[in-house]
Amino acid sequence: MLKPIWKYAVPVLACLLIQPALTACSESTNVDVNLHGVNHTVDTFSYSVKNPALKDQPGAGGELIDPYGAGGTTCCATLPKTWRPGITLQVNATHWVDRGPEKGLLEVKETHLVEVPQYPDGKPGELWVLRTPDGKVAVVSSDFQPDHPNWPGQIKGWPVPSYEYRLERWKIFLNYHLASVDAALSLLHDLEEDPKKGCIEAWEHAKQYDRDSIKAFTGPEEPRYLVQLKKDYEKFFENSKNRVNQVMEEKP
Repeated sequence: MLKPIWKYAVPVLACLLIQPALTACSESTNVDVNLHGVNHTVDTFSYSVKNPALKDQPGAGGELIDPYGAGGTTCCATLPKTWRPGITLQVNATHWVDRGPEKGLLEVKETHLVEVPQYPDGKPGELWVLRTPDGKVAVVSSDFQPDHPNWPGQIKGWPVPSYEYRLERWKIFLNYHLASVDAALSLLHDLEEDPKKGCIEAWEHAKQYDRDSIKAFTGPEEPRYLVQLKKDYEKFFENSKNRVNQVMEEKP
């Protein structure tokens, strides 16, 4: 007796349908790799990467990278599995130029067609998008970080802030702590000039933002509260003054 042929036709048909898909995957010439950004300039930097050979593929990336900083890990750039001369990637880059407090930031958008250097070990690694010290954009394919001895990029190591940038950041920190000193002195002065008013204002502020600090008191008119408030302001002043001295010693 002949068996029904459909019992054999279904698995055979499934194999015929699956096999082309498996073959296509195994014959893929590209691979997706993680993306990293490194910024060797004073300007905040953002980027996205697209392989121009893949017309329908959207760009990847987009993170903001601080001056002289590095981004995290994003996904994904597409690279050929085998390197050949002339592999290019399109990098859409944006950076912001600080023109001072009056003019603010100037947004500059650029499109770069950059060549991918030879894979150092014969296979594509993670893709690093670099904004170089001269403001150009380059890429490196490497599974090693920039500070690793086997890093193949021309610029070795992580970004090093310029003296001008470090001095500017130092001034910002100094001014912040100087303002804290002024605030502490102002609180002490106001409390001495009008203790009742100072206690009421501090009490209302604590009720809204720091209730734990007033749990031990019955109200702003309690004498102990005035004593404690003065101690807190004096401690605030001393800490701020010490921080200013510390920042002064850290001047670049």
